[in-house]
Amino acid sequence: MPTKHRSLIVCCFHLACLTLLCSASTLDTFAQAKPRLLALNKQESTLAIIDPQEMKVLAKVQTGDNPHEIVVSADGRTAFVSNYGAQTPGSSLSVIDLETRKEIRRVDLSPLFRPHGLVLASGGKVYFTAEVNRLIGRYDPAANKVDWLMGTGQNATHMLVVAPDQKRMYTANIASDSVTAFEFQAQPPAPSKVTHISVGKQPEAIDLSPDGKELWVGQNGDGSISIIDTATNKVKETLRIGEVPIRVKFTPDGKRVLVSDPKAGDFIVLDAATRKELKRLKIGNAPIGIVVTPDSKRAFIATAEANGVAAIDLEKMEITGRVETGQAPDGLAFAGN
Repeated sequence: MPTKHRSLIVCCFHLACLTLLCSASTLDTFAQAKPRLLALNKQESTLAIIDPQEMKVLAKVQTGDNPHEIVVSADGRTAFVSNYGAQTPGSSLSVIDLETRKEIRRVDLSPLFRPHGLVLASGGKVYFTAEVNRLIGRYDPAANKVDWLMGTGQNATHMLVVAPDQKRMYTANIASDSVTAFEFQAQPPAPSKVTHISVGKQPEAIDLSPDGKELWVGQNGDGSISIIDTATNKVKETLRIGEVPIRVKFTPDGKRVLVSDPKAGDFIVLDAATRKELKRLKIGNAPIGIVVTPDSKRAFIATAEANGVAAIDLEKMEITGRVETGQAPDGLAFAGN
């Protein structure tokens, strides 16, 4: 082989190796990137990407109309957003690449309308509610299609929680004053049991305890929280908590329950075991969405009327920072550790 040809082959080989190393380096850099806080701004239809330490907006990404809820893939690279819609009912999910900070796909869900509550399941599929259609759907990102639907038979099926093994699911049905419990022998499609549980007026907030034994449901119409025993699917306790407990969130360690009340402007911390109030902070400005860091040490609360997010130190029980994110933030998520 002529010398110049051998030299060309060696150069090409080195270039290919360098490309692979650069690609690997880029992946490693992203994987090791600092955690990011994500906030949906409903009135401007954007996703704000935030540095949670500096409380600084790093970028904004356009979404579909009036986005409400957001979940993030297990690797922290992809966000899924439910576009609820404003005057016109929404019918789409936005799929956002958090590395390039771009919407890479808008999933048309029609004839399903008003998608809202989102849960990322093990295996990467995304469960969502369709409020108008009174059902739960499941979106498969790999196949780019909705591969499962299940009706609730209840009105305004809004928020959703799914057990990690996907054998139990619960929806808060605002206009039926109920929670629907689905139980499966294995993962969907066919439930072995469906139970409608009567709760207080206008249930919206809903969360499952990390041990799966209790379901806490906030009721906007009577200011209370119903605690459901998941073994019996019955309300075992009701707490009067405030004016409008619109979001209820367990800390990952299961020790506390966080509540936002936009009418009173309160952020409330409860002891999950004793039900006692540990702290009530006057956040003001209509606090709604809540997200907690994986170590259970910090929480972030969207303050819709202040167009921002407040940071809470859960050890000191105090507000430690605020950031302006955009118009009417609500849904929050955390990407990374």
